[in-house]
Amino acid sequence: MDEIDWNDRLIGIKGSRGVGKTAFLLDYAKEKFGTDRSCLYINLNHFYFTKHSLVDFAKDFCMQGGKTLMIDQVFKTLGWSQDLRTIYEQCPNLHIVFSGSSVMRLKEENPILVDIVKSYNLRGFSFREYINLMAGTNFPLYLLDDILKNHEQISKEILSGVNPQDYFQDYIHHGFYPFFLEKRNFSENLLKTMNMMIEVDVLLIKQIDLKYLPKIRELLYLLGHDAPSVPNVSHLSNEIEISRATVMNYIKYLKDARFIDLLYPVGEHFPKKPSKIYLHNTNLMYVLQDKLKVNKQDLCETFFYNTVHRDNKVNQGKKKAQFILNETQSFQVCSGRLNGKNNPGIIYAMDKLDTGRENVIPLWLFGFLY
Repeated sequence: MDEIDWNDRLIGIKGSRGVGKTAFLLDYAKEKFGTDRSCLYINLNHFYFTKHSLVDFAKDFCMQGGKTLMIDQVFKTLGWSQDLRTIYEQCPNLHIVFSGSSVMRLKEENPILVDIVKSYNLRGFSFREYINLMAGTNFPLYLLDDILKNHEQISKEILSGVNPQDYFQDYIHHGFYPFFLEKRNFSENLLKTMNMMIEVDVLLIKQIDLKYLPKIRELLYLLGHDAPSVPNVSHLSNEIEISRATVMNYIKYLKDARFIDLLYPVGEHFPKKPSKIYLHNTNLMYVLQDKLKVNKQDLCETFFYNTVHRDNKVNQGKKKAQFILNETQSFQVCSGRLNGKNNPGIIYAMDKLDTGRENVIPLWLFGFLY
């Protein structure tokens, strides 16, 4: 909430299914407006909007004194981008905040909105947010430069209030999606959410025929079961019986849906084949892989990629360094002891470490970047 400029008249909140977009809109409405009826939340899932125009509804709301209209699941109505443009132009005193899937390419695929919309991404919980929630603490976020320069002091300040190691494994297993707080089986809930993401977000928004649903699900399983791994597009094409070009398109859709992340060498990007594919977060690994055999090193690398990816450009590293951030700094993620000599040109992100020294930094501390 603090990052958004609420003075903008058209604000889009994107995020993958399950990260809490609806709760975010409702919380903002409650905190900002309370019982003030000039703010209204609507969900386009409602059958009312199968026969009533969103534009007419917004105009009526304005005539009755409405000032802020919060629209959930905006992509559920055809022509939603044109509707938003029309409302924006015909209701000059109305602020519009809408939520949508991460699969939506608000500016790339909706040029009609490009000059008026401000888009923000709502992510799942960071490790910092998870600790603050579970331990009742109020730790601030730290910039990457702060961590690289002052990690010893920052670690000691955090350790004076809580031991992050007590929470790290739980976060890795189930802490990214807020619905772990619900009194339901987390893995079953995540599976349900993942299938909804494919069936509704990917197929509906990308207008893919339902008959291709099994192939997208199979592709996600094959990629997720071996992640992180180097993709063999020809093998995937033969396995699923679709063309190489279609495999690459589906990989892009799964990335947009926040199922996977693609790692490229510096200077390369889609539509080239990525050098490595990671699952978007560690919680997904426990659903798509054998829970008893999830590799610790893979978990650590996936956690690191996920947490640094928000505000940094991440590329494939060289030799033992798995990652290069912002084309300048090399990082080696270690699940155990450091193998070989300490290279001063590399930053080491070490698991099971409370405090670091010089270029060796606790892995968990990177979870405080947002």
